[in-house]
Amino acid sequence: MASFLSFLLGEKKKTASVAKERLQIILAHERSGRNASEPDYLPALQRELVAVISKYVKINPDDLKVHLERQDNLEVLEVKIELPEAGR
Repeated sequence: MASFLSFLLGEKKKTASVAKERLQIILAHERSGRNASEPDYLPALQRELVAVISKYVKINPDDLKVHLERQDNLEVLEVKIELPEAGR
């Protein structure tokens, strides 16, 4: 309810908060069951994560991997990011 009011009132949100909300929406959509004709969202999620992280740290897009694994009623979204060393 509070996030809906914030949306209506036009409050500015932090990037991390917006990314978290988008991820929650995507996961809720995935859990509700997708049509086979709908495109897989993982590549788009990966591109968005690279864009957000690149604002703060220079990374190679190939160094970020996103994987969704399903086991019975459990879903695990795994995000692996290889960050450059501080001396680079």
